[in-house]
Amino acid sequence: MNRTRLLSSTLATLAVMESERSRVNNPPRHRHTDVSVMTGDGVRLAVRDYGTRVARHTVVLLHGLCVSDEVWSLQLDHLLGRDDGDIRVITYDHRGHGRSDRAAAESYRIERLAGDLADILEALEVVGPTTLVGHSMGGMVALAYLARSESDRPVDPHGLVLVTTAAGKLAERGLGRLLATPGAGALLGLINHIPKQALEALVGPVCSTLGKIFPAQRVMLAKVAEAAATTPVPTAAGFVPALREFDQHPSLPDIGANTVVVSGGADPLTPETHARELADAIPGAVHVHLPGAGHMLPSEAPDTVNDAIRRAMLPDGAARSRHRGSAAGSGPRTGICVESVTTRAGFTPARMGA
Repeated sequence: MNRTRLLSSTLATLAVMESERSRVNNPPRHRHTDVSVMTGDGVRLAVRDYGTRVARHTVVLLHGLCVSDEVWSLQLDHLLGRDDGDIRVITYDHRGHGRSDRAAAESYRIERLAGDLADILEALEVVGPTTLVGHSMGGMVALAYLARSESDRPVDPHGLVLVTTAAGKLAERGLGRLLATPGAGALLGLINHIPKQALEALVGPVCSTLGKIFPAQRVMLAKVAEAAATTPVPTAAGFVPALREFDQHPSLPDIGANTVVVSGGADPLTPETHARELADAIPGAVHVHLPGAGHMLPSEAPDTVNDAIRRAMLPDGAARSRHRGSAAGSGPRTGICVESVTTRAGFTPARMGA
C-alpha cells in the first residue's frame, strides 16, 4: 500500500473510530417493544424486542463500534418480513452508543459488553434456540460472551454469525496497525478535545473525497458521514485500548455453535486474514468471502449476511452438510471457505451447495 493510500485510509479509519454511527432518528418499520435493561454496573441499555417469546428461534443482532442497532435494518426486513411469528429478533445499542446511556470510560471494554449481553438475555428471558450475529466489534462481543464460564452465560447459542470481525491481533493487521503506533494515544487524546462541531464539519468533506478515491469504501464512508451527530467522541476513543488488547483466540476451539464467518476482500479494518483464522479455529465453521466488499457488509451485501444468518439457524450439522467438502458424522470438523459470486448489480448470496 503506497503512502498516499495509507494516509487516505488512515484518515478514514480515524473518522470511523471518532464518528461512524448510523441514523437513530428513523422509526423502525416492524412492530416491537422498547425495553430498558439495567446492567449489573448500573448502565441503562436501550433494547428493541421484535416478535414473541414463544417464537421457535431467537436472533440477537450486535452492532459495531460507533454505529447503532439501525445498522441491521435490512436484516430485520429479511427475518421479520418472511416469518409469521416464528422468529424473535432482539437488537440493542451498546453502552455509550445510540439510545443507550453513556458509561464510565473504564467500562468501555469488550468483556464488559459481553456482560451487558448476558444481562439482556437474562432480563428478556431468552430461552430455546438462539443465534448471535455480530458485526465488527459486535462479533468480538459475541466471542467474549462465549468465552465466559457456563454459569455466566444465560443462553448457549445454537448459531453464530461473525461479520467482518476478528478474535484479536487488531494492532498487527490492516489499518489496525495504527493502534500500535506510539503516538496513537496522544492523537486520540487530542481528538477528544476538538470541539464536536469541528469534527462533524471535517468528517463530511473527508469522507466524500475518500469515497471518490476508494470506491470500495463508499458504503462505509457514507455511514461515517451521515452519522456525525450521535456517538460521543469519548465513546469511540474509550474503546480503542480495549480493541488493541482484545484477544479471544484461545477460546475459539471451544465454540460449539453452528458458525458462519463472513469477510470482505476490500475491508481495511478487519482484513480477510482475521476471518480465515476464525474459520480455521472454530470447529465446523464456514467462511464466506466477498472479494470486492468492504467493512459494512450488513448494508453492502445484505443478501449474503441474511443467508449466513439463515444457515447458522439450521439444525446441527445441516449447514455443514450442504457445503462442498463437508463430511458429516466422521473425523474432525474443519472450516470451509467458499467465495461468493459478484455481479454488476452487486453481491449475490454465496453459493454453498454442490
